[in-house]
Amino acid sequence: MRSLLAVAALALCACGANPHPGAGSSRGAVPDLFGIPVMVLPVQATRWLTGDATAELVYALRTRGQAMRWLMPDTLRSRLARTPTMDVPLETMPVGIFLRTQVDRLGDPMFGYLRRLNALTGGKVALIPVEARYRPATAERPGAVEFVAALVSTESGRVGWFGVVEGEPGEASSGRALASAADALARRILRQP
Repeated sequence: MRSLLAVAALALCACGANPHPGAGSSRGAVPDLFGIPVMVLPVQATRWLTGDATAELVYALRTRGQAMRWLMPDTLRSRLARTPTMDVPLETMPVGIFLRTQVDRLGDPMFGYLRRLNALTGGKVALIPVEARYRPATAERPGAVEFVAALVSTESGRVGWFGVVEGEPGEASSGRALASAADALARRILRQP
């Protein structure tokens, strides 16, 4: 019996959380977003960065995807302000699970929040910028800003795409490094080279 418990404990340890995904990590396929209302959530967390990651991402998406039907964070905020009973913590969504494990489908409370936003805005897909972070330089690679993001169906909770995108090499305090990472994410989800 003890040996069975020891084997079970080892198996559970082997199923532990994955380390933080790194630049270039990607899972799923980016869907064609043309003509679909896409809710763009604010960047949920930043690490070791200066500058406004949400503003840079909004600028990059508007610049690269002018024909898209974006529902930007300011639009989401104003609609939620007019409907406070929706109770959606737009700036602090529970997205940490994306950094701990592979997520195929969101459950509650996150899925419930996305459903409420869908009912309020008609957004069929949510771009969730989980985190913007600075990756320090190593002997192998220069430092750069990375965006961790997911595209999620607001109707089913399915994660269509998840990835980590990095910008041009630069310092944590560099506005150019942050802007290039936001632009790299915009190009990735818009399937542009």
